[in-house]
Amino acid sequence: MQRLRFYGRRPEHPGEFLERCYLKPLKISQSRLAKELDISRRRVNEIVNGQRAITADTALRLAQYFHTTPMFWLEKQQLWELYQVGRNI
Repeated sequence: MQRLRFYGRRPEHPGEFLERCYLKPLKISQSRLAKELDISRRRVNEIVNGQRAITADTALRLAQYFHTTPMFWLEKQQLWELYQVGRNI
């Protein structure tokens, strides 16, 4: 069986991106974001800390709040997951 590898540099986890590009510059706390998205603070915290994936539901909520698209967030998550799997194959 041919080995599959993900080549390239480590992508940024979508939670890291969320914090770096949205939360910090806009001075939005994790608590405020959780309240605005109607999700738990724990969910936001786990995403930001790279311990939880961005699901379709979360992508829809983030897209609506930050005026992006759901695919924007899902593509970042998918790139992260491909990288992680590629490291272990």
